Amino acid sequence: GYARYRAGAAHEAWPLILLGDGTLRPELEQQRARLDLDAHVHMPGFRQYADLPAYYATAGAFVHASTVEQWGLVVNEAMASGLPVAVSSNTGSAEWVTEGVNGFTFDPKNVADIARALDALASHADRPSLGKAGAAVVSQWGPDRFGTGLRDAVAYAVRRGSPAGGLGHDAILHAVGWVQNRRRHAGGNA
Repeated sequence: GYARYRAGAAHEAWPLILLGDGTLRPELEQQRARLDLDAHVHMPGFRQYADLPAYYATAGAFVHASTVEQWGLVVNEAMASGLPVAVSSNTGSAEWVTEGVNGFTFDPKNVADIARALDALASHADRPSLGKAGAAVVSQWGPDRFGTGLRDAVAYAVRRGSPAGGLGHDAILHAVGWVQNRRRHAGGNA
């Protein structure tokens, strides 16, 4: 998909940086050579989490081409960093992508669709607005929202009462009771 994007780019094509390592690396290196992309596809390998902000800061966009992934938390990180994204439609986080607003989605098994998304991303007239829109989406899902959701779920469970049997349910409800008790003693601020 990247090779097709590069060949058809009406503008200067972007290089591609692939982070990570795994059993497919030798195959990817061979494919990179076979497609004559050695000078354009860089594979620095695995990087520690602390190294990632430097990559986000220097990137023009972020591409997540997973063929199967329940969510893809790295997309959250990229969007929080203000990057426009191209995300596989097989990734749960694709639901956060609105075509042409904060990025693009693509079928990761369709070479032409990958090339289309990469070209749309690279040639977008206002990439900074894509990044800002993505950052706005991900900012709505911070710790406060998690805490509110957890609180609401716990309150619902308490209202429903303990289900018949189930040590796990009883433990959760006990913890909920502890939290509620703590809130009462703290004046509702805990």
